[in-house]
Order: sequence, then C-alpha cells, then structure tokens
Amino acid sequence: MFPTRRPAQHQARTGADAAALGDVPRWSLADLYPAMDAPGFAGDLADAARGAEAFAADYRGQLAAIAERPDAASRLAEAVGRYERLDEALGRAASYAQLLYTEDTADAGRAKFMADAGDRVTAVSSNLLFFTLELNGIPDATLDRLAAEEPLAHWRPWLDDIRKDRPHQLDTKLEQLFHEKAVTGRAAWTRLFDETITSLRFTVDSAELALEPTLNLLQDPDGRARESAAAALAETLGANGRTFALITNTLSKDLEISNRWRGFADVADSRHLSNRVEREVVDALVAAVRGAYPRLSHRYYRMKARWFGREQLNHWDRNAPLPAAAPAIVPWAEARDTVLDAYRGFSPVVADIARRFFDERWIDAEIRPGKAPGAFSHPTVPAVHPYVLMNYGGRPRDVMVLAHELGHGVHQTLAAPRGALMAQTPLTLAETASVFGEMLTFRAMVARASTPAARFALLAAKVEDMLNTVVRQIAFYSFERRLHEERIAGELTAARIGELWMSVQAESLGPAIRLGPGYDTFWSYVPHFVHSPFYVYAYAFGDCLVNSLYGVFSASPEGFAERYLALLAAGGTKHHSELLKPFGLDAHDPGFWSIGLGVIEGLIDELERLPAP
Repeated sequence: MFPTRRPAQHQARTGADAAALGDVPRWSLADLYPAMDAPGFAGDLADAARGAEAFAADYRGQLAAIAERPDAASRLAEAVGRYERLDEALGRAASYAQLLYTEDTADAGRAKFMADAGDRVTAVSSNLLFFTLELNGIPDATLDRLAAEEPLAHWRPWLDDIRKDRPHQLDTKLEQLFHEKAVTGRAAWTRLFDETITSLRFTVDSAELALEPTLNLLQDPDGRARESAAAALAETLGANGRTFALITNTLSKDLEISNRWRGFADVADSRHLSNRVEREVVDALVAAVRGAYPRLSHRYYRMKARWFGREQLNHWDRNAPLPAAAPAIVPWAEARDTVLDAYRGFSPVVADIARRFFDERWIDAEIRPGKAPGAFSHPTVPAVHPYVLMNYGGRPRDVMVLAHELGHGVHQTLAAPRGALMAQTPLTLAETASVFGEMLTFRAMVARASTPAARFALLAAKVEDMLNTVVRQIAFYSFERRLHEERIAGELTAARIGELWMSVQAESLGPAIRLGPGYDTFWSYVPHFVHSPFYVYAYAFGDCLVNSLYGVFSASPEGFAERYLALLAAGGTKHHSELLKPFGLDAHDPGFWSIGLGVIEGLIDELERLPAP
C-alpha cells in the first residue's frame, strides 16, 4: 500500500533562508535497487512471476485436501512461508517504483516506470489471490487445531487476522476481477489526481508556485502573503473543480460498488475492518471530538483572534504565526539533534534506531520542484528498511514533522522481524509511535525554551498541531461520510461538494474563523480523500491514544519504555485492546477519549494563563 501522507504544514525557504538550513538530505534508494534499469529489478519481478505460477500450480484447489492430511500443519506452514516470500519480493519492487516516483512526480519517465511496475505486480499477485480465500474456506475447527501446532503456529496471528475478512470475501474469479481492474480503476484515478495536483501552478504576486509552497504561504508572517496565497488556491482549484469532482465522484462510486458486493452496511465499514477497529469505537471517538469542539477549537481560535486584535480570523489566518513570534529558522543539524536527544531521553533503543535514518541516508527532506508534498514513512519490506520523505523548511513545526515520521520509522523497524505478513500495523495503531515521538520532542523543546515568549509560541504551535490532528481530521471524516452517503443517490457537483465542506468546517472551526469565498474549493487538494478514504480518523485515534499513553508515562515512568517497545514490536499480531491492556487503557471505555481530549484542553488552559504575546 502506498504510504499515506501527513498533511503539509511546512514553510518553503529560498535564498539566504535555504542556506541557513544547512545540508538537507536526499535519500539513497540503493538498498532497494540502484537504478530503474538495474537487472535486479526486472529479475526480481520475473522470478516472482515464475514463483507465483509454481505456487498456484502446487496449491490452487488443494488447501482443503491438505488440511485433512496427517502432516497438514507442516504442509500449510510451508505454503504460508512461500506466500510470504513472494509477497515480500513484490513489495520490494513496488516500494522502489513508488518511492522513485515521489522524488519527482512531474517526471513522465518515473510515472511510466511506476505504472508499468504496478501492472506487473498486479498481474503476478493475481496468481496468489486464491490462497487467502481457500485458507478461509477451511472449517474453523480444523484451522484452529492446525494453527495450534508448530510450525504453523508462527503464523497464527495472521491466520486469525485474515479470518476477519471472510464475511466480505467474494469467489476467487470475482476477487481476481476486482484485483486486476483496480489498475484501470481506482489506481488510475488516483494517479490522475496526483499528476493533476503536481502540474497545477498558483499565481501569487506574479510568481508561479506549485501546491506545496503555496500552502506554506498560509503560515507566512505577512498577512498579505497569506491572503494572496489563499486567493491563488481558490482560483486555480476552482478552475479545476470539475476534474476534482469527477475524480471524487468516480472513486466514491467505485467504493460503493465494492461495499455493496462485499456486504458492508456502512460507507466506512471497509476501512474499520482494515483498521481492525470496531465501528462503535470510531463512533465514540467522533462523538467525543465533535462534542469537544466548543471547548477546544472554538475556544482556541477565539483566543487567537484576540491575539491578532480581531473578533474573527479569516480562513487564511488560521495557521498564521503569532503576531509577536519572530520567524525562526531551525537548521537541519539542530532539528536532527533535537529529535534524537528527545528520543534518547526516553529510550536509547529508540534513539539508536532513529539515528540510522540520518546516518544511512534513509531520509529525503529537501524541498524541490516536482517532489511529492507532505510527509510519510514508507515501511518498504522487512528485508530492507523504511524510508522517510518530508519537505523541511526550517520552522519549529518542521522539527515536529521530522519527529513524527521518525516515530513511524522506528515503529516499522521494530515490527519488521514479524515478517511481511505480520509486520504491518493497522492504521489506528500506526500513528502511535509517530504522535508519541512528537510529544517527546515537544516536551523537550518546551523545556529548552529560553524565554516566556518562546514557550508561549511552542505551546500555541502544539495546540494548533493537535487541533489539526484531532479536530480537523474528525471534520474531514465527517465530510467524507456526508459525501459518500449522498453520492449513493447520484453524482455531486463541485459546488455541492463545496457546500458539504463548508458546513463541516464551520461546525468544527467555530465562529471565530470566517470562511470566505473560495474556501469551498479547499477540499479538492486533500490527498487522503483520494488515496485512502476514511483514513483520516486514524490521526485523531492515534493522537488521543498517545495522549492517554503519555499520561500513563508521566504518572509512572518505571518500566513504561519496555512495555511501549513491546507494543511497537507486536506489529499487526495483536488487537488494540490487547496492546493497551498492559497500560490500563481500553478504547471501548467511553471515558477513554475524554482523557486524550483533556490533554489538549489542559494545554489551552496553560496558554490562557500565560501573558499574551
């Protein structure tokens, strides 16, 4: 799966500012493959194709009979091992093509390379689709008995996990059709979105800018620059509104068809299943956050408006730096040391893993034309290592983004020994280490703040990040729900999608933010709606969960790091309830979400007690 990007919240730098950043790194993908035309790339795909054909010849239609043999456990374990090795080989090739493309999404050669690789991977993996379907056809009692025996017991968590998909599986031929048609369906529309967004240019004061630097101007200290950037976004996104509406409508209909065939009752149930989280848990999270809007986002933005001497802030001022805050440039070397020191203060093990990303060129942080916006950590495959992409502009917020993505990288590294089938963590828990890493770094930066004004600025920035992570993402989820539910009855115009967007944004941001003309187009640049429908609540889930975890850590640090590392190393082998039990936490408890939201409220309380800038 392509890594989901963290929303862009960075400031582009040029000229003297860029020089002040120092040497911002670019990654080396050589640990995957040295080049597009490397013999190993084509050779691995050819080997995988032959291996998949042999695998299908050996096992298709045979698993039910194998399950009745005296040596069934060892025979099935051998099959799962072969399947895992093929999965990893395909994952390695796909990861390389995807990461190479993100280096320059405007390069037609890279786009073709990624598309061709995707076609090959899809074709090869079609020969493997039968395997999980036939495993799920084995009676529960038989599979439970065999999975208790070695060597099959090693894969017991994976076998239990795929069993959860059984009620929504189709027959093998239909599954193969869905799988192969994805190349010309969802994947093609997603690529159209990516290439369209990359090619757009926004005219800001006669300068032609790509999306990333234009969004960054919304955090510029100059209010006129923020307003100009917002106007440019509205103009260009509006001019392309029909294209974005077509992409959105098509993908929504595609999801509705899949949901209907698979028997999902709710528009988001397929995401909940893939996240291995119950719908009622997500509903409780959403209800808790929406109920907290008045005392979180509404309250904070009223305070921020007062700091600017206004009753209301325009939508382009929502993320504006504080009026008295001096624009600080944090050199890359300082950002690296800040994050590593914060990690080391918590656990030397975590710090040592994070340091490898710097020392071994696993990070691409340079801002350049054509590079994918936002940030992510791609796990690639267990035999290699993760890669981090971000666009480092030197703001304190960028230091937090670095801490966030390195948290993902540490998590993925610790889970890698579980193997290709069990290393991947559900999205709701995948945000745990990233948000925890942010919190560690934030606390370290606050402790080092040299002046009350610097402390105030850090607290305000953290509150804004948490509101963007919790309140804004739940508003995004509410928007998606309304869009997908309404799409069932028929296609939505760009204007109607904009109306839905404005409604949920007004509810979440509150009366202190004036949503002016043009803001109704801003839904169209959010990649999460295209790449991973309903993903966004995972950010809020992770943030609230980590706030609760951090509260446990603060109250009783003894032995916490060991339990935390065990949670990360579990990968996808345990349910969230089992992972949180050692910390005395339960996401099913109605009060659980209040703990996390209370941390945000406490920071707002602290801001209110401090002298305003």
